[in-house]
Amino acid sequence: MQQSPLPLFPPAVERSFRALPVIGEQRDITYYAVRARGILNDPATTGMGFWSINPYIGCAFGCAYCYARYAHRYVMERAAGADRLAGAAERDAGRMPPWLAFERHIFVKRNGAELLARTLRHGSERHLALVRGEHIAIGTATDPYQPAERRYRVTRDILEVLAQHPGLHVSVTTKSPLVTRDVDVLARIARHSTVTVHLSLITLDRALARRLEPRAPTPESRLRALARLREAGIDAGINCMPVLPGITDHPRDLEVLVRRVAEAGATHLAVCALRLQHEARKRYLPFIAQEFPELAGRYRRAYAAAHAPGARYRAGLSAFMKQLCRKYGIPPRSYEEETGGAEGSAARADAGDAQLSLPLPA
Repeated sequence: MQQSPLPLFPPAVERSFRALPVIGEQRDITYYAVRARGILNDPATTGMGFWSINPYIGCAFGCAYCYARYAHRYVMERAAGADRLAGAAERDAGRMPPWLAFERHIFVKRNGAELLARTLRHGSERHLALVRGEHIAIGTATDPYQPAERRYRVTRDILEVLAQHPGLHVSVTTKSPLVTRDVDVLARIARHSTVTVHLSLITLDRALARRLEPRAPTPESRLRALARLREAGIDAGINCMPVLPGITDHPRDLEVLVRRVAEAGATHLAVCALRLQHEARKRYLPFIAQEFPELAGRYRRAYAAAHAPGARYRAGLSAFMKQLCRKYGIPPRSYEEETGGAEGSAARADAGDAQLSLPLPA
């Protein structure tokens, strides 16, 4: 296979509340209880080709490239319209931009499973739509297995509800090996529904991953999680998304990644080049200027008029990855198959479907 480098770039809130307890050593992250009004977002609302569930708003992993950062804009706009915010929440709403609040202030949908159980009562309109073959994607605008899940277990409780409903089509997207904790419930879902886990992995370089995804689990731990899921008979593959131009797109590195995930038993691999929406741009472009200053000008020019790199780059990346998938025997999946071509819409829906409430006692 020819290994010429890819071209870098072608020519609503209650009056008072208090935070949930701090988790571990994440002293700069605050967790708030959320009283969700909706947990299952329909395709008409999100503009995606599937239903979505996000157990949290925001994500503690802090990936520099995350497209879902603007979810917090809608939360804070609702907060600004309330009569009054109390204490730290009032101060933070005014001094922290939404793109940063996304990774520092995490909203926990503690009533998610209860709400889903009511939404999917047997014979309901939504339940009938889902058993007719429509898809449920968990984790389109947040990581459902971020550190909060170890304590609050919202994602597991949601999976437990789904395990009670035969004939569903479910997928989970995460960077965390914590998903292997729930192998038992995933296996129960798989007995009478289809379930797939997508593990996100864009580089095997641990030092580079730490720069790009400062709080996310290591690449090695994700490969081990993939192998464990496959050993348990769970359909599991890799989302190599997003590929970062000039940073994670060297053909040699991409081939090593595809080979390693094939060895771990991946059932599929999906790929997509970096897309920069408004709030993500505010985080990512300054990050590039600081960490990769030699690329800063090219990024500004390439993303000046569009949220994606040019068609030539995207086509070259897609063709090259399909070659690698054929070489190593992994079925490729397209970006459109994974997202419906409308990433981020679920972030708006989830932010709009939540209101802050009094948290449970510590």
